[in-house]
Amino acid sequence: MFEKIKNIICEQFAVDEDYVTPDTNLVEDLGADSLDMVDLAMTLEDEFLQEVSDETLKSFETVSDIIDFYD
Repeated sequence: MFEKIKNIICEQFAVDEDYVTPDTNLVEDLGADSLDMVDLAMTLEDEFLQEVSDETLKSFETVSDIIDFYD
């Protein structure tokens, strides 16, 4: 699961795979803003066929939070 999510994040944020860990903070480490988060949610929804509510999206702080949601 981590590998799939990591690949999506690397593509969305144009960062190297070595930079993304479960502890990577989406805002502080990747500079994600609200538009980036919506784009990420749409990509995740397409990949995993599970909708992400606005409340859930707001709760995503780290890569681990996303993994926990889809796991």
